Amino acid sequence: MSEKFDLIAEIREGQGKGASRRLRREGKVPAIIYGAGRPPRQLAFAHNKVIKQLENESFYSSILNIKVGDKSQAAIVKDIQRHPARKIILHMDFQRIVEDEKIKMNVPIHLLNGEEAVGVREGGGSVSHLKTDVEISCLPKDLPEYFEIDISALGLDEMLHLSDITLPEGVEIPELALGPEHDQAVVSIHVIKVAAVEEEVAEGAETEGADEAAAEGGAAGEADGESSGD
Repeated sequence: MSEKFDLIAEIREGQGKGASRRLRREGKVPAIIYGAGRPPRQLAFAHNKVIKQLENESFYSSILNIKVGDKSQAAIVKDIQRHPARKIILHMDFQRIVEDEKIKMNVPIHLLNGEEAVGVREGGGSVSHLKTDVEISCLPKDLPEYFEIDISALGLDEMLHLSDITLPEGVEIPELALGPEHDQAVVSIHVIKVAAVEEEVAEGAETEGADEAAAEGGAAGEADGESSGD
């Protein structure tokens, strides 16, 4: 079961871009909560408190307890709109949850013992984290905070896939139900051939330099010929 977070909200009546801009100037985050067969509700949160909560990775894959006055509603975050250049949250979407309805969430994938992996320690390879999270489906009570994958036994030029993740009871990965071709790779170990790339770049630079020298020589010869003709 993932961690729980409390978020204090207030009802906002105004809608539209103008109302949202006013809220942001007041240091608040406009938001909406929907789902569970009830009408959407416009909310607002204190921006600084939200920013603090977002520093915790668990926030994104946890049950959130949204409080409005003396009422509380369990929800999950579905979307966060951020300013492209500044540390500002522009808008947030939340989905209400009920105990007997499955939810879909993206849960982080944590790799364990990367430095001790056989392919790193004995093969000199590097670990490539190909997927940092995975979408799962489960009841709220079964929601995991994250998945851990021990890669200590992973050898050089080997990889692990979604199907290699050990799932708790009641948790599914919808992607796997679509067929074997959707069993995406999660992590691999390969030797990164940086030296070969550097050599190609160096050779290219030498060739380019030789071509430029030849071109300059040809231009100089033409210039001398023109001078002789004068």
